[in-house]
Amino acid sequence: MSEVVKLRWFGHACFRISGDITVVIDPFHERDVGYPTPKTRADVVLITHDHFDHNRADVIEGDFRIIRTPGVHEVMGVTFRGIPSYHDSSRGRLRGENTIYVFEMNGIKFCHLGDLGERLSDEKIEEIGDVDVLMIPVGGHFTIGPEEASELVERMSPRVTVPMHYKTPVIDFPIKPVDEFLRGKENVREFRESEVEVRLPERPEIWVLQYG
Repeated sequence: MSEVVKLRWFGHACFRISGDITVVIDPFHERDVGYPTPKTRADVVLITHDHFDHNRADVIEGDFRIIRTPGVHEVMGVTFRGIPSYHDSSRGRLRGENTIYVFEMNGIKFCHLGDLGERLSDEKIEEIGDVDVLMIPVGGHFTIGPEEASELVERMSPRVTVPMHYKTPVIDFPIKPVDEFLRGKENVREFRESEVEVRLPERPEIWVLQYG
């Protein structure tokens, strides 16, 4: 059993969480997004919704299990809970549905919100439960924006918040940069690396990773 969990951000909404098993979330191809195509193996690939910039499981190597639906999924001793939500604030009429994933690895509880576009109800937040590491979209336009993301972080109270799905020099999407989410916030850690070991802080922090 691995005692170390590492978190890597490939860019956009794509992450790799490596511990007892390796999980990749929302992979993409570089010609669709601009970030380099993730080159990695996985045991599990999570797809939050079936849009071109989130669903390219074909770029991932290995004999992996794909999860793309709400519900409870057991893989290699890890329980993945998929919680239904919407990609927009119109109950999915504009951009469809989105699956929030919650799972625990090495005692650390992760939550990836996908392309969340709605304000979550108190009941939905209760269903998600306590979260240690929250991966949250902050760029707006296609998802919740900086203000909505800030409010949601306050309501969910994760130990670590990792912003995603925001404007960078390599992505040509009409979304906002991470600075708008970070404005006025304390305990922001900006890393030079794309991959970090997950050590939960005593006080809540925001982790800004490099893509790659």
